[in-house]
Amino acid sequence: MQRILNILRAWLPIAVVTIGLCGLIYLTVQQSLRLGANDPQIQMAEDAAAALAQSQSADSLLPASKVDIAQSQASFMIIYDDIGTAIASSLMLHGRIPDLPVGVLDYVRANGEDRVTWQPEEGVRIAAVVVRYEGTQSGFMLAGRNLREAQTEQLAGLALLVTLAASLAAVAFGEFFLQGKKVLNLFF
Repeated sequence: MQRILNILRAWLPIAVVTIGLCGLIYLTVQQSLRLGANDPQIQMAEDAAAALAQSQSADSLLPASKVDIAQSQASFMIIYDDIGTAIASSLMLHGRIPDLPVGVLDYVRANGEDRVTWQPEEGVRIAAVVVRYEGTQSGFMLAGRNLREAQTEQLAGLALLVTLAASLAAVAFGEFFLQGKKVLNLFF
């Protein structure tokens, strides 16, 4: 029993540091992936908003085919009028345009732009950029794409478990096989 307590006493600080480092690495990688997911949408939304502000038609800005966001990672656009009604879209989710979260367009109306993670249904997460346009017509331009992220959570969890198990095994090895021996004496 004393050996188990010695193992836990020696291993606990290693476990705490390992958990902290794995959490920090996970957060860094996840945030890097999420922020990078906005890159194509920023340009798409800004260019389309500028074209709409100069009276270009909504239909001329959108591709002919619709994107099923539950299945595809292709980029899409939605054009909203000034009161927030979708007037044109290149996306569908189960045959309809999903509702944008309440408050997004109000925020964009006040600030000009918003970058959000939108989850229209379980399992579908969208990296979206919404831009306000004003000119002869006014409204909102949303560009987005599905965020089927690399399995960051699973990989970080697996790395954590492997590292914890390896460090516990190393501490247990030291307790059972190296107790009272000088490590250098084993090699010389």
